[in-house]
Amino acid sequence: MNAIDTIKDTVAKNDVVLFMKGTKMMPQCGFSSRVAGVLNYMGIEFADVNVLADAEIRQGIKDFSDWPTIPQLYVKGEFVGGCDIVTEMTLSGELDQLLEAKGVTFDKAASEKIREANKEA
Repeated sequence: MNAIDTIKDTVAKNDVVLFMKGTKMMPQCGFSSRVAGVLNYMGIEFADVNVLADAEIRQGIKDFSDWPTIPQLYVKGEFVGGCDIVTEMTLSGELDQLLEAKGVTFDKAASEKIREANKEA
C-alpha cells in the first residue's frame, strides 16, 4: 500500500483524523499542538498521524489534500483545514456546526469556554 492509499484508508476508517507533527500526547510543533489541544479540550475522539515518523505520509498528505502545511484535520472523510482555519472555525462556532452535522460527539460546554476565553476584551 502506498502513502496515498494509507492516507485514504486512515481517513475512511476514523471519524476525526489529525495529520500532525508529533502525537496528540506529545505534539512537536506549535500549530499541531494548538489543533490537538482544541480537539482534546473539546473531548473529541480523534486518530493522530505523526507525519514526522514517515516521510512518504508527510509528503503524501500534502498531495492528497492539495494543502501545503501540517497539521491537517479531517472530519468524516472531509478535509477541514489547518491550524488557522480550525482556530477560526472554533472561535466562530463553525466547527461545532460541522461536528454536529457530521454526528461527531464533542463537549459543547468546552467549546463555549474556548470562545469565552478568546472574546475581545
